Amino acid sequence: MRVIACTLFILGLLWDGLTAEDSISSLREAAVAWEGELPCGQWNCVCAFQRHRGCCCAATELQEVEDQIFTRMMDLLARMSQLGASIVEVIGGMRIGFTASVSSRTNCIGPFTRNSPIPYDVVTLNHGHGYNPALGIFTAPRSGVYSFSFSIYSKVGGKGERMYYKVQLMRNREVVASTWEDNREDSEDSSSQTVLLSLQQGGQVYVELLGGRQLCGITEGLNTFSGSLIYSTQA
Repeated sequence: MRVIACTLFILGLLWDGLTAEDSISSLREAAVAWEGELPCGQWNCVCAFQRHRGCCCAATELQEVEDQIFTRMMDLLARMSQLGASIVEVIGGMRIGFTASVSSRTNCIGPFTRNSPIPYDVVTLNHGHGYNPALGIFTAPRSGVYSFSFSIYSKVGGKGERMYYKVQLMRNREVVASTWEDNREDSEDSSSQTVLLSLQQGGQVYVELLGGRQLCGITEGLNTFSGSLIYSTQA
């Protein structure tokens, strides 16, 4: 039976004196006029000659599979979109984070007559624009739980000189962490602290140097202050 169908198809294509359109028309007429048993009971001649989709014994089943795949893909896309919306909702739709350090152009910080924020003026990251390098203060753009870190380095000029500093991490003028040194034995010293803090929108965090103390031998990248939003608590 397939040999007969192929023969009709070849004869239609090679029909002498007919254009391609006449060949297709002839083939269609021959197929419609065929009275024998077809190799596929679901053959659709109209579909075969007028549609772009291929028509065969499994055409209906293939269409159903294609529709199922499309439905699943659209469902997956919708779920991914919902997941993205949930993530944005959790973090408040904002990326908040900063990193700053003291410029090496500054040899010493202090001594000041009173406690003063350390001016971390070299800003390498400031997503959300919460950190103000002119003041050395971070102001929370939104309520949430934040992580803050600071590192301190100091070096005295000669043997026997006094290393004398105390640095405090402040939240709204309250001390939450500190580090200090007071001796004549070490020529240099370093330390660091990391804390998690809950802040309301507008809350401020900064690192301050106590009055009468100083940090010297500043090397860029060793005196740093950084923070980032862990998750938002703002409704």
